[in-house]
Formats: sequence, structure tokens, C-alpha cells
Amino acid sequence: MSTTQPVRARSNFTLWLVLAVCLAPFVGSLALYHFAPPAQRMNYGELIDVVPLMDEAGMPGELQLLDGKRITLGSLRGKWLMLQRAGGACSGLCGENLWKLRQVRLTQGDNQERIQRVWLVEDDALPPDALLREHEGLLVVMASRSEAGRRLLRHMSGAGDDSASLWLADPLGNLMLRWPPLADPSAMKKDLRRLLRTSRIG
Repeated sequence: MSTTQPVRARSNFTLWLVLAVCLAPFVGSLALYHFAPPAQRMNYGELIDVVPLMDEAGMPGELQLLDGKRITLGSLRGKWLMLQRAGGACSGLCGENLWKLRQVRLTQGDNQERIQRVWLVEDDALPPDALLREHEGLLVVMASRSEAGRRLLRHMSGAGDDSASLWLADPLGNLMLRWPPLADPSAMKKDLRRLLRTSRIG
């Protein structure tokens, strides 16, 4: 038996080993990209196509608050807006979602002043006073009482959107992320922290 065959076999094995080591990072990154896309790994909430919270003419419009005062959508620019929509009776997941919005904001430490919580009341029912006392600083918008409010509700009620979803708008007034019903507040906190850390606006 020739002694050159084992040598040749070892040489081939070494060649294939070197080739495998060189290709491994490429193959691994390709597989990771296809089976776990970057957006899925980075964000818990769903990044949506940006929706400007303006009317067709680009005007900010007015919103009616619970106390009857009116504010413009433009006055909220510069803040990250965490939004939920629910009836004034606040049944179902409404109370739990209000708690999540409050707690997730509090976890942002010094950055919490960059965040405004907004409850869009989608009917004419008035929220209970006891509930409102638990959520100081919450902006309560009677969304059904103004065209700007109704437009916001339409933006947040597209096909397949659950009314218990929670939403995030950027400081420029663009709806850009949706959290699912029964959202995990810890994962919401990480999403928001990442955005606040990397944002050059607001």
C-alpha cells in the first residue's frame, strides 16, 4: 500500500476543514438573516409603515380633552407618544394597558419626561374619576368629538388591528410601532429604551 494515500487523505481533510472554517461565518449569517430577520430580533413591537398623524392638508388639527379644552396635535410634537384606544368605561384590557403605559414610562428614568401617555377615548363615555387618579399625567382625549381624534382612531384601527394593541408615535408625529394585545411590559421597556437611546429627535 502506497504511503502517499494517507498523506493525500490528510491533505484533503485539512483543505476541507480550512474551507469549512472560512465559509462558516457566511453560511451562519445567511441562515440567521433568513430564519431570524434583524427586525424580529431587535424589536418586540411591530414596526409599521410610518403614518403621519396629520390631516390630508398636512395640518395638525385639534383634539378635545376630557375637560373640554382643545389642543393641537402639533403641540404634542417633540414627545414620544405612547397611545391606547378604548371606551371610556375602560373594560377588558383597558385598565391593564393603562398600567403598562405608566410603568414602562417610569422605567425610562431621566428619559421619562420625553414620553407622553395618551388615552384616546373612542366613545362618549366618561372615564371613572378613581381610574384617572391612578394615572396622573395621562392625556385623556375624547377622540370621537373632533375630526382629528376620529382620524387618529382610523389610523389605529386598520384591518387586523386589535383594539387592545398599544402604539408608539415618534417626536415628529408619526405613528411607527405597534405592540400586541397582552404585550409584555419588559419587552416594551426594551423597545422604548433602545429608541430613546438612538433617537436624534425628541
